[in-house]
Order: sequence, then structure tokens, then C-alpha cells
Amino acid sequence: MAKVFLKTYGCQMNERDSEQVAQMLVAHGYEMTPDETAADVILLNTCSVRDMAEQKALGKMGMLGRLRSERPHLVFGFLGCMAQSRGAELVRDLPQVDLVVGTQKFHKVADYVDELLGRRIAAANGMDDLRAPIVDTGEEEGSQGTIRDHVLKPRQASAFVSIMQGCNMHCAFCIVPSTRGAERSRPIGEIVAEVEGLAARGIKEVTLLGQIVNLYGRHEFPRVGGKSPFVQLLEAVHAVEGIERIRFTSPHPVGFRDDLVACYRDLPKLAEHVHLPVQSGSDRILKAMRRPYSADRYRRLVDALRAAQPDIALTTDIIVGFPGETDADHAETCRLAEEIGFDNAFVFRYSQRRDTPAADLGDQLPESVKESRNQDVLRIVERTATRRMQALVGRSVEILCEGPSKTNPNRLSGRTRTNKIAVFEGSDRHIGEIFEVQVERATPWTLYATAAVLA
Repeated sequence: MAKVFLKTYGCQMNERDSEQVAQMLVAHGYEMTPDETAADVILLNTCSVRDMAEQKALGKMGMLGRLRSERPHLVFGFLGCMAQSRGAELVRDLPQVDLVVGTQKFHKVADYVDELLGRRIAAANGMDDLRAPIVDTGEEEGSQGTIRDHVLKPRQASAFVSIMQGCNMHCAFCIVPSTRGAERSRPIGEIVAEVEGLAARGIKEVTLLGQIVNLYGRHEFPRVGGKSPFVQLLEAVHAVEGIERIRFTSPHPVGFRDDLVACYRDLPKLAEHVHLPVQSGSDRILKAMRRPYSADRYRRLVDALRAAQPDIALTTDIIVGFPGETDADHAETCRLAEEIGFDNAFVFRYSQRRDTPAADLGDQLPESVKESRNQDVLRIVERTATRRMQALVGRSVEILCEGPSKTNPNRLSGRTRTNKIAVFEGSDRHIGEIFEVQVERATPWTLYATAAVLA
């Protein structure tokens, strides 16, 4: 049985895509392995949002290419966003690469691997080694419905569910519309059937995924009773027996209308956490970024969410060092971060991405300025995160136990409804269960709790 090593870079969408690829490879008779040196097939599912993610994948493939001298039968492939963006140039620049598959063709990976390994077998039997690489980055109608199967681990209790692909927002800094294509949504009934199947297999929490997840279905499906297709979907998933928690990521501020805000008041299964990317606190920079809201509109949205659900946790994305950003613009971002008091934030230094409008703007800032501003915002976020985490010390919080802690395998970890990580003592029987623990101490990013007790 041939073995496949699959490494994923980037977001939850990429993780979900990789899960689908793994499921199809297993269905074709392959064995997945975490050991790249034992693999017959090495696949890297890539990200293009930042240059660093691309460089990591390219560096990894360059390093792995050395294995070919010892194991000439190896198949190497790039999947996903960077594969979509760069296409055949990956084969040109890295001759060991046999396979390049874009974001709308994940469902064909197993067939292509079959073909490439078949060529290797033919070569081993003395036939010509047909080394012509396979590059498939074309569009495919209905591709949004191909990410629907799950490989679940024992006692797994949470799962990602892809509800749409693509993005029509065209923010100036973002390459996603060119790597993922236009918005395309799956029917509500199809998604609910997938969630029902997951619940029947023991899943208690689902996270709905989309590039702009709260704009789901806006072009395909009508509003009903004043409710957007996304709110209709949330209500339908909420009704699935066995599902106890619902999350979604990543949304856009413009997709939060009154009906969606009200869900945080009216749907008990909807977890009290929203990831709400702001990107900048400067109206001037938001306009340059092509983000169609102002800083004050963002503040009003936060107020509305906190009014609907006082316990809600807010996390965000912030980009520092966008072309033309001045000290005054940066100060506005810092002021907004202080005022909102985020529970956490992903703070990024602006990275030029080809095929994006911002890449050609003048007044690109030096890396030293970006790094300084990055540290400014990180310090603010750490202070506010510390306050919010310390407020939980001595309190009881509900967690869903996910398994061993990544930093200490002798302890377990889980997530609160507000998406905070809690580490505690427990045993295998706690994995996959929902229960309460008492918080004893906290760092800005982790809660440490008493030993788990199940009723």
C-alpha cells in the first residue's frame, strides 16, 4: 500500500480541503503517514495570503526534493492557493514537482496520484518513464459541493463544514479572489445533511467555513422572512439534534445585518465568539484597502453584538504597514484596538501579493516600520487579552475537550464557548465531552483549570 504525506499551510479552509483530499486518497487505497521519509507521495497544500506562507512551502518542497535521489519513485505535488496562483511556473522552478492542483480541483487529486504512480511502476518495469507533470488549475462548476466528506478521529467532537467557496469583495491587499474564484454557495439542505451525518458520528460542534462566510448564498438564494440565506442556514443547523455548538469563520463586517446580530441573542447553540476582521482603524487606510466601512461603523457593530450577547468574545485581524500608512493612521488603529478591547487578534505586517491592487501602490513602507507598528499593536492586544483572561480566574467555564494539550501532552486541552483554550488534568474518557472546569490561573492566551469532572 502506497503511503502519502500531506502537509497543510494556512487557514481552516485549507485544513478542511486537506481532510477531503485525505479521505479520497484513503478511499483509493492509500495510507496517510505523518512521516515524510516513509512516503511514496508528498503533497503540500499551500497558502498565498502572505509571502511567508509561500516561502515556507517552497522551502519545504526544495528540502524534500533531495529525497528523490534515494527514492526515484517519489511523487511530489503542490495543492491549493499557491498552486492556483503560480501554476506551471512551480514545475519550471522546481523540476521535482510532478503535480500542481488548484483550489477547484481537490476532488481530482487521488486520480492524478493514481496516474503518476502508475507511470513510476511502468518505469520500474522497463517502460519509458513518462515524467510529464500534471498541472490543473482550471475552474470547475459545482466545485463548492466537492468538499463534503470527513475523516474523523476516535472521540473527535468538532468538525469544519465548508459551505461556500470564493470571494467577491476584492480587498486591495488580498489575493483570495484570484486563487479561490468568485463566490459559490452550497444549498442549505445539502449542508444540513452533512451536519446531520456528523452529529450521528458523535460530532458536537461544527464550524461553518467560507472566505466571507456571512455573505453565504447572497447571489443564489432569496431572503425569507427578512432573513439572509446565512441566517436561514444557521437556524437550520441549530435545529440538528446532537449539535451543541455552532461557530463560523471568517465573516466580513458588511455581512452583519440586524438578523445576524440577533442570532447571538436567539440561538443558544451559537457560541459566544465572533472573529470580526477590522484590518485598520484609519478610515483613510480602510478606503485604500477597499474595505467598505468606517472605523465608527465597526465600533457601532461591536456595540450591537455586545448588546445582543454581553458575554461575546471578539477577535480580529489587523494589517499594519499598508502602503501609505502614516503615523497618524497607525495611531488610529492603536486607538481602536484599545477602545474595543479584543480578546485576541492576528496582527500582520502588510505583505505585497502579486495580482493585487495594493502591490502596485506607491509609498511601500520599509520592513523596520512595519515591524515596529506590529509590535505596538501586539502589546495593546496582549494587555486587553490579559485583562479578559484574568477576569475568568476563579470562575467556572464550559469547555469541549479536544484532546492532549499541544504544549504538554500529559494534560488535556479544550475550548470555551468564547474560543479560549483551557488546559487541565484529565483522562481519555474526557476527550470529546463537554463539561465545566474551574479556572485557577491565566496567561494572555491560555486558561489553566482544575482537574476535569464529569457528571
